[in-house]
Amino acid sequence: MRITVFGVGYVGLVQAACLSEVGHNVVCVDVDEEKINRLKDGDIPIYEPGLESIVKENIGAGRLTFTTEAEVGVNHGKVHFIAVGTPSQEDGSADLKFVLSVAETIGRHMQDHKFVATKSTVPVGTADKVKAAIGEALAGRGDKSQLTFDVISNPEFLKEGAAIADCMKPDRIVIGTDSEEAEEVMRELYAPFSRNHEKIIMMDVRSAELTKYAANCMLATKISFMNEMANLAEIFDADIEMVRKGIGSDPRIGYHFIYPGLGYGGSCFPKDVRALIHAAKANEFQPTILDAVEQRNNSQKKVLFDKIQKHFGGDLAGKTFAFWGLSFKPNTDDMREAPSRVLMEALWDAGAKVNAYDPEAMRECQKIYGNRDDLNLVGTKEAALKNADGLVVVTEWKEFRAPDYELIKECLNVPVVFDGRNLYAPGLMKKRGITYYSVGR
Repeated sequence: MRITVFGVGYVGLVQAACLSEVGHNVVCVDVDEEKINRLKDGDIPIYEPGLESIVKENIGAGRLTFTTEAEVGVNHGKVHFIAVGTPSQEDGSADLKFVLSVAETIGRHMQDHKFVATKSTVPVGTADKVKAAIGEALAGRGDKSQLTFDVISNPEFLKEGAAIADCMKPDRIVIGTDSEEAEEVMRELYAPFSRNHEKIIMMDVRSAELTKYAANCMLATKISFMNEMANLAEIFDADIEMVRKGIGSDPRIGYHFIYPGLGYGGSCFPKDVRALIHAAKANEFQPTILDAVEQRNNSQKKVLFDKIQKHFGGDLAGKTFAFWGLSFKPNTDDMREAPSRVLMEALWDAGAKVNAYDPEAMRECQKIYGNRDDLNLVGTKEAALKNADGLVVVTEWKEFRAPDYELIKECLNVPVVFDGRNLYAPGLMKKRGITYYSVGR
């Protein structure tokens, strides 16, 4: 099938690569000429395990191409995926200007019937706006004004760090449409991903749009709930890790997304929680639970700073801290709304410096903060320790799980570890002679 994907950000690029991997002919369109030229050369602008090899292989096979020419993309595809960004506006709402711009572009250039699927995370009712934007563009084209199209909601459910597996072997494929023809086309498109058992869940467009928000907000709620329990565990002198195992063994709860830590970050959960809160209030409904989820998350990103400040008696000026991890979670270089940023900026405001190491996010950190006297990006986790006054574990990368404890003691000016991911056993740290702070223990 001939597919066009508008937007080669995280979602668009992964979706395009996986569609081409199963044999579809995919053209990717983006307005960022530099990014398109890099992709044509096989240079992947984001880090995602397994993505680079799939992109290069399918470029070589001629199934995956990139262009800045929208008309080429519109003329190519039978199915068009809109996968552009929907950033948060100041009031928390999702900004749809890029989505609607793509819709207008499709309407301006289409020559035959098109199936337009929104892959971007968009508020309920966006499909109606996409339909209107395409219709308005067609209306001004004289003899082409009678061209027909279908608008479909097809939200993504990708986890950063495991997106290829999620795309190639999805848990579910949600398709929202009221058109039998559109359903038939989308079933054909996704047939290669649904061979083992039926993955496709058909529903109306608005339900599909809400399903994406509901899924992310449920996961964010689990994280904030567990972080609230972690704070209570500290008050009650309990161990949240024991509590986690106790409740996770209940199949109604399960072990997923109940790890305490420094709060959620990234490009999805914070933005989507805010957007649903805004949409609810715009419809005169008070989203009590979602408000609490966001408030707890914002507070949780500050808990490690409070522990650091208390340990040093409130005087952090001139202190240096080793950071292990910068990305909001492992297996990605994404630092959007990462807890590391809140913590670093609080330390800088208090007069401290940071020696930071992350396996993948160093370039992203440099891009965000530039050159600063109080930020030293180093090449190894060991180098970050040298002459630091404490170690701060921010991201749970695998290489941090079994450290050289003696080296930590040897390199740090003060043998103290602030662990925001509960990677280490308190008893072992005490035995090793290391002062240890974690979350909820």
